[in-house]
Amino acid sequence: MATTPLSIVSSAVNAAVSSPGIGSGLDVDSIVTKLMAIDQAPLTRLSNQASSYQAQISAYGNLQSALSQFQSAMSTLASASQYQAYTATSSNTSAVSPSITGNPIPASYTMQVSQLAQAQQLMTSGVASATTPIGTGATTTLTFDFGTVSGGTLSNGIYSGSTFTSSGNGTQTVTINSANDTLNGIANAINTANIGVSATVINTGSSTNPYHLMLTSNATGQTSSMQISVSGDATLSSLLTQNYSSSSTQALSQTQVAQNANLTLDSVPITSASNTVSNAISGVNLTLGATTTSAATLTIGQNSSSIVSSVNNFVTAYNSMIQTLRADTSYNTSTKTAGALQGQSGVVNLTNDLVNILNQPVAGSSNTALDTLYQAGVTLQNDGTLSVNSSQLQSAIAANPSTFSSLFAQAGTTSDSQISYKSATSNTQPGTYAINVTQLATQGAATGSTALAGSTTITPGSNDTLNVTLDGMTGTVVLNPGTYTPAQLAAQIQSQINGNTTFSAAGSSVTATVNASGDLVLTSSRYGSASSINITGGNGQSAAGFSTSAATTGQDVAGSINGVTAMGSGQVLNGALSDVSSGLAVTITGGALGARGTVSYSQGYAYQMNSYMTTALSATGPIQEATTYLNTLLQDNQQQQATLNQQLASTKARYMAQFTALDTLMSSMSATSTYLTQQFSKSSS
Repeated sequence: MATTPLSIVSSAVNAAVSSPGIGSGLDVDSIVTKLMAIDQAPLTRLSNQASSYQAQISAYGNLQSALSQFQSAMSTLASASQYQAYTATSSNTSAVSPSITGNPIPASYTMQVSQLAQAQQLMTSGVASATTPIGTGATTTLTFDFGTVSGGTLSNGIYSGSTFTSSGNGTQTVTINSANDTLNGIANAINTANIGVSATVINTGSSTNPYHLMLTSNATGQTSSMQISVSGDATLSSLLTQNYSSSSTQALSQTQVAQNANLTLDSVPITSASNTVSNAISGVNLTLGATTTSAATLTIGQNSSSIVSSVNNFVTAYNSMIQTLRADTSYNTSTKTAGALQGQSGVVNLTNDLVNILNQPVAGSSNTALDTLYQAGVTLQNDGTLSVNSSQLQSAIAANPSTFSSLFAQAGTTSDSQISYKSATSNTQPGTYAINVTQLATQGAATGSTALAGSTTITPGSNDTLNVTLDGMTGTVVLNPGTYTPAQLAAQIQSQINGNTTFSAAGSSVTATVNASGDLVLTSSRYGSASSINITGGNGQSAAGFSTSAATTGQDVAGSINGVTAMGSGQVLNGALSDVSSGLAVTITGGALGARGTVSYSQGYAYQMNSYMTTALSATGPIQEATTYLNTLLQDNQQQQATLNQQLASTKARYMAQFTALDTLMSSMSATSTYLTQQFSKSSS
């Protein structure tokens, strides 16, 4: 019998064991898998730990979302306006519609409206076309002044023997040139200039000159009449000049007179330049819509529904947040599973802090009858949520209509009627602080050195300019030509200064009056050391009596809050930076020097919750710190897993190599045994 070479057998065996276990039948994969299961135990622990970290991070994310939603609700509910305690009704809403703006006294009033406020309307004479240029195209300036027309007579829209007194709020100008000297162009120029006048072009349908320019003052009231002076093109001047001194200088006819609203409130006559009357009833605005033939009834009463709604919104928002907290921190006995954040100290502290806020009276409150939640019928339940006793809440509102907002919002009250709470900052500590005033704020003023003449004529280029310094700013004003009495000249100067864009843009203005000696007196509208006024030059300085003047700069209010020297700015006294009253601001409008009572500053529950959430949700707050820490742990864990996976891969490769070699050896030995057996069998036969 032929024999098989050993080398051929070995090659066959090697080919047979190219896959683990094929050569000898040894189950290499199973052996390696079982060995690796033991080596992978640390990796399993790391994976489970990573899942725990991820669950906590997710839980913190859900908690942060819940806290953010709660803060959004608190930021709204921390506003005192959410707890408006009054309502106003009218028996004739078409004639008068009331609205609450402050803290009125509940009462009932009878009211009649005999005249509505309206704006003046003026109309030019007719022209043949609205698109044909008027005049020569020369640059022309229209100057509008607003004031009161008095005396004389009015016939067919033309005044006779009347006088115009400027309101002193400033003049406005519009430039007309060849680019806009049509009737349509003039209307567009006036509207674009935004000077307080609306212009339209109307077509009467007349066969000759049907087009008219209609000018309407944007303001109502008898002081809103328009006087228009024109400098430039003669044709435009004859079309648009409106001066009430004589009929020859009135190019426009009046189609609607400027007038005030006239009404009576409980038989007391009231006049208003606007159809929105804000000073008739304290804390109430009256919007007039029509005259009345019979008396209307106004009723101001308490309005608890909006407060109840706000309180319930507070409770709902709080309970929603608490339920999220409980779900993440509690232990479910049925499923025997703990919340992802159970035992986390930051979350436990947060919950305790919220409960402590609710259990404490409102710090700084001056109303001990309503400085805790339970006094308003809001109580803390055993499960950590809040509940509302509606009847007790209604009683608390009825007993504290004007101060209820302090239970939830930031609030300040003063004991002196000429001192009002203005604002506070996050640095201000709640409390009641004594106020002492050592100096009242004053306004900057300047008095001319020469009495105004009984009649002063202003001539262009001669005595019509004044160089003015107001509140640290400088500007030049130009007076309108004309002949003025002292009072009229004062009004003209006031109007031009207040109409200067440099001053008006900064919110600065003046009041011009004539004193008993006949001197012009200018007073800045501002208070404090930033307030000043003077006429320093111009060709009209002498005409205004200001060749020299006695000018004084205003002074800031001075005094102390809480016994510590405060900082004054205008009429506002601010708590010292080093004191617990830091950031507290009160406005002092008058009164005596010395001790002026107290200001009480309190932070209601919604305000405190909102402030606390700002800290809790900040970058350094407990939520973010815990999340950052967990992310760090998770990253470390993932790095450990990556390292261990590399080690396990090396271990598995080593196991596979070792057992594959063993399998190959066993297979080789088996083949040799078979070969030898065959050879022995042949030799014995």
